[in-house]
Amino acid sequence: MKMVALIKKTTWIEMSGVAMFFRESTTMLSYSVILERDTNNSYLVTFPDIPEAVSAGDDQDKALLNALETAIDIYFDEKREVPMPSKPKKGQLVVDLPALAVSKVLLANEMIRQGERKAELARRLNVHMTQVDRLLDPRHSSKIKAIEAAFRSLGKRLNISIA
Repeated sequence: MKMVALIKKTTWIEMSGVAMFFRESTTMLSYSVILERDTNNSYLVTFPDIPEAVSAGDDQDKALLNALETAIDIYFDEKREVPMPSKPKKGQLVVDLPALAVSKVLLANEMIRQGERKAELARRLNVHMTQVDRLLDPRHSSKIKAIEAAFRSLGKRLNISIA
């Protein structure tokens, strides 16, 4: 799965939804982004909430996707919680993670909080380790049913809402 980033100017709208998973009151993960033109006419992208997400690209979509995907992979590989987004300033550009990627970030963060290893999750779900690896791969198009089962095995429930 190739993550698709949606960039927009937004005001912060607080809602309840998947709040129980990440102690925030937003439904989606919308990360503030700083997008600057570089001296060679490419884009430099940084995310204040995810310092590891720094990228450059000839067009802003490629630069945005590369930075965020790479940073999330780093957090997953290092078994560190992916930071939750802070409240963007009025009119600030944000990148919304797609819903499937959000559910994977929340799943990985919950596993870290509970000290749950991938091998133990695979055992609980009665699946092979490669299937758990795919559940935690932000680029893989996992089925939401499998992610729901993973949350249930952790004593959590995935809530989805529409705004």
